[in-house]
Amino acid sequence: MNSNKPLKRVVIAGGGTAGWMAAAALARTFGDVIDLTLVESEMIGTVGVGEATIPPLIVYNRLLGINEADFMRSTQATFKLGIEFENWKVDGEKYFHSFGQTGRDHWSAGFQHFWLHGLTKGHTASYDDYCLELQAAYAEKFAHLPDDRLNYAYHLDSSLYAAFLRKMAEDNGARRVEGKIAEVELDGERGDIAALKLESGERLEGDFFVDCTGFRALLIEGALHVGFDDWTHWLPCDRAIAVQTASVRPPLPYTRAIAHDAGWQWRIPLQHRQGNGIVYCSRYLSEDEAAERLLSSVEGEQLTKPNFLRFTTGARRKQWHRNCVAVGLSSGFMEPLESTSIHLIQRAVLRLIRMLPGGAVSQRDIDEFNDQQLTDMVQIRDFLVLHYKATERGDSPFWRQCRDMEIPDTLRHKIELFRETGRVFRKNEELFVENSWIQVMLGQGIMPEAYHPIAAKLTDQELAGMLDGIRQSVTKTVESLPSHEAYVARFCGAKQSESA
Repeated sequence: MNSNKPLKRVVIAGGGTAGWMAAAALARTFGDVIDLTLVESEMIGTVGVGEATIPPLIVYNRLLGINEADFMRSTQATFKLGIEFENWKVDGEKYFHSFGQTGRDHWSAGFQHFWLHGLTKGHTASYDDYCLELQAAYAEKFAHLPDDRLNYAYHLDSSLYAAFLRKMAEDNGARRVEGKIAEVELDGERGDIAALKLESGERLEGDFFVDCTGFRALLIEGALHVGFDDWTHWLPCDRAIAVQTASVRPPLPYTRAIAHDAGWQWRIPLQHRQGNGIVYCSRYLSEDEAAERLLSSVEGEQLTKPNFLRFTTGARRKQWHRNCVAVGLSSGFMEPLESTSIHLIQRAVLRLIRMLPGGAVSQRDIDEFNDQQLTDMVQIRDFLVLHYKATERGDSPFWRQCRDMEIPDTLRHKIELFRETGRVFRKNEELFVENSWIQVMLGQGIMPEAYHPIAAKLTDQELAGMLDGIRQSVTKTVESLPSHEAYVARFCGAKQSESA
């Protein structure tokens, strides 16, 4: 896009979570500065399985001025304190990846070094015992605490979230057009996208386009042919099946990720139902076998027909090309293991807002956007690969493949650094903080061989006082919290609002 005329017309292709997250943010931020149109078809379904989130969504909603209780009520949401991983290290064991901080760090070294030193001094408490979010999750408790001392995210109905954002976007001036895209028209002189032609014959001209067409990637790939980097040699799962069931027990404040011999299953509790799914590698499990395994293991009445998904984990080589930015599944796919899909939408939208051109598109903006987005995805990719690589399972061809596979050098360095020294470093504002890596590496059986010498400076009495004090503080706080079920009902209960 080389014209210096002011950028006025922005067209979003596709709705769903990605399209309406983009529309709501752009409409609220720019108001009358841009003419914003979103085109979607009711005939095309959305993937709609991104029902577990991570804490940055709280910031996104606040930036949009969203009232948390209204949002949760409208999306039937519950709180999420982390993810429980069952059968990942070995069959029959589990560990927890929480959103919180474990213990208290010293400026020179993380808490894990003091805990590791404590093990040599006879302290036997688990690393888990020093994490407030983890202990609250297993006690099935929750409350908003002063100073945001309890880190959390949400389980939500992604279709309801899209509808919630649609209203916000339209209230701020966004225009929705119903229709299926039949053709993406290019400017013959510049090669930019000029317009979207709908099956009805209507043309939607634009200065800038946002591709939210999901796996089809009609604009960024179908028209602009940017290419795709396939990461299935590191993340071999390529299929998923999702189904919704009625709730049969109070909602847990955490997601469950249960490994099986060819992948894993998820369970995500909402206020009104439970989301269930199976993720698997089609080399080792057939679609019929996967469906039978999923449907035979769900709890409660089945509310929907199974939704069968095929995917390839990887990233577009360019997520911004010419006058088009890909957001959501059109930009690439990270399997749902650590609930990063909605987060990647959020990151792309906020980056786009910061870099949205006033007139001519700067190639330096494009290059910077692509570099930052790819860095995000590579860092998330490495964290996901860690779950598969660092396993002691050898009970199936799938797990033997994962255990024995070559991994990216960036991940190998992180694993060996922790194994040799107990250290983890967060680079370039990467999504997952040190404690996330520590919890997963310990949970998957990677135990450091050494720890920082600063920990040994404490006397035995000082060390005991530090460890016992943290653990007792966690226990006391958890005991003071209400049940998650009661807090949700009081704070944002959808059933209460329906009966009022």
